[in-house]
Parts: sequence; C-alpha cells; structure tokens
Amino acid sequence: MSSNQAIQKSRRGAAQGLSARRRIYNVGMRTLIYIAAAVVVALLVFLLGYILYRGLPNLTWEFLTSEESVVRDVQGIGPAILNTLYVIIATLVVVLPLGVGSAIYLTEYATNRKLVAAIEFATETLAGIPSIIYALVGVLIFAESLALGKTLIAGAFTLVIMTLPTVIRTTQESLKTVPASYREGSLGLGSGKWHMIRTVVLPSSIDGIVTGCILAIGRIVGESAVLLYTVGMSMQMQDFFRNGLESFFSASGSTLSVALYVYAKVRADFDLAFSVAVVLIIITLVINLAANLAGRKLKK
Repeated sequence: MSSNQAIQKSRRGAAQGLSARRRIYNVGMRTLIYIAAAVVVALLVFLLGYILYRGLPNLTWEFLTSEESVVRDVQGIGPAILNTLYVIIATLVVVLPLGVGSAIYLTEYATNRKLVAAIEFATETLAGIPSIIYALVGVLIFAESLALGKTLIAGAFTLVIMTLPTVIRTTQESLKTVPASYREGSLGLGSGKWHMIRTVVLPSSIDGIVTGCILAIGRIVGESAVLLYTVGMSMQMQDFFRNGLESFFSASGSTLSVALYVYAKVRADFDLAFSVAVVLIIITLVINLAANLAGRKLKK
C-alpha cells in the first residue's frame, strides 16, 4: 500500500469516527470552499473571455507595429509596446540587485534585530502606499529636482522605489524558509559565509526570488498613474539603436497601460482599449512564464 492510499484510508477511518453533526459540518464547509473556488475561476474565465472577445477582432499586425499618425489616419501601439519593454528592463536591472541584496543583508548579515524589525515594518508600509503618492514623489524628485523631466528613465526610477519593498519582502521571506541545517552543514564543510549563501541559500530560495520578480513585473506592466506623471503620453517611436542609449534619458513616451487609459478615457475608443488589454495580458503571461522557466534553470 502506497503512502497516499494509507493517508486516505486513515482519513476515511477518522471521518467515520466523527459524529453526524461534525460530518455534516465538514461536508458543508468543504462545499462552501468548492463554491468559492468555482466562483473565482468563473470570474477569471469570464474576464479573460470578455477581454479576448472584445479585443481580438481589432488586433492586427499593423496595429501592433505601426506608429500612430493623425495625418495618415493610422492607429498603432508599436511605440507603447517598446516603451513598456524598455521600462520593465530598466526597472528590473536596478530593483532586482537592490532588492535581493537588501534581503540577503537583512536575513544573513544584520545583527541588530531592532533595526531589522524597523526596516521590515518600513518596507511593509511602503508596499501598501497608493501608487499616486509614488507618482507625486517621482515628479518632485526625478522629474524636477534631478531635472530628468518626463522621460522613460524618470518613470523607471520611480517604479524602482515602488516595487523595491515587494522584492525585498518576498525574497526575505523565501530566505527565511531555508532550513538552518543547510547553512550549518555548508559552514561545517568549510564554506565561507558568502560561498554558503551563493551555493546553498540562494538556490534553495530561488522560488521566492522569482515570485518577487513576477510581482514586480505585474505592478510595472499594470501601472498607469506613475507613468502618466513621470513618462508622459507621447505615442512616437523612440529609436535607441540609432540615437544611442543616452537618448533614454531624454525620451518620453506612453506605455501600454497609459495607451489603454488614453483610448478608454480620453478618446472613448473601447474597442482599441480592449485590444491594448489583450496585448498587456499576453506580455504579462510571456514574462511570467519566462521568469518561471529561468527560476527552474537556476534552481538546477
């Protein structure tokens, strides 16, 4: 008899020993749990189905790759797609080393427990602040004080501040789940502190790091308030390969979430807005799958 069969048999035996009232209560609670799960799945399927139903008919190759032009009467979100990818890459390049490094220090190196508790409380508080507050901070600090203006780099720096608490907390909680015996065994075999962290702790907690990365990407992709204030609403194509990377510090442009706001709120063109929503869902799905695949490779 396998272990699963033994567990199921023991559960049936325990259930038979319960009173009738307790069995009815268990069945009722299990039914409520199944109903709640079915409602959540049904809502998700309905939302995805409705978005695809409204957005796919207007989703063409020209719409995905063209630059918007009033003169030529062309609707396109090619610049918005590229700007979204630029902002995601620029934000992750900064926030992942900072977030993971901070979590490693707080978990593995910091000795002042009161300071660690204060920092953890601060990160939890910052994670719950509305995004419009970060937008105002981004405008005051990056756009005005540092004279970056409404540029992609200003939006990326603002998103770094906004997503950093999430990356720190998820990574820190993942590091805490690594058993102390792993650390003690590695140190007992002669490993140094950093070698132990790099070869034992980080591979064992890669799932939490990937989760933090996925949460950060989801917030970056879906953010509109911060980018409206710090990046702007330009729908022009930015050629960084021709103009050089330094143009990233002077170029402004709307991302997909900002384009969705423009089509839905400003122009009241809901058909195109749903098409932008479909592209957002696809990009988020692809990035999440890539992050999970990278996590599995790193863990091996």
